[in-house]
Amino acid sequence: MSPTPKQFSPPSYTAGQDPADTLFSRMIRGEIPCHRVYEDDHVIAILDINPLAAGHTLVIPKEPAATMGELSDEAAGALGRVLPRISRAVCAAVGAEQYNLVQNNGPAAGQSVLHVHVHIIPRFENRPHAGGVELVWDASPAEPEALADLGRHIARLL
Repeated sequence: MSPTPKQFSPPSYTAGQDPADTLFSRMIRGEIPCHRVYEDDHVIAILDINPLAAGHTLVIPKEPAATMGELSDEAAGALGRVLPRISRAVCAAVGAEQYNLVQNNGPAAGQSVLHVHVHIIPRFENRPHAGGVELVWDASPAEPEALADLGRHIARLL
């Protein structure tokens, strides 16, 4: 019988930074102005001041956490519940039928504000490369045995 796996703890990217004092936390508290499009007890949504496309919206949990792995299940659930509704409203407002949801975790992944947030970036059929974001999916086949081993390892950590 194998030993009980340790519970996974994601690394903290906020070393030396108070997660409750990010730009987004200050917006949530009303200390910095922003263009709010949605707010409830757990989440706010604001227009990005440097949009990649018209309607580029940030959906931000009020709970201060740097990465998705640090966010509580309750806050993550609240974020997930509002994303479809806000996505529909943003797309309707700008006439987009497609959009990207982008969520970066840590500086190496492109996160610049160390407070969890999801970008809703409207996309347009006639302008596929507009909006300043382009995903290049340069995948290659994985070895089936390596996938099976990795899958078992991840499942043990859950």
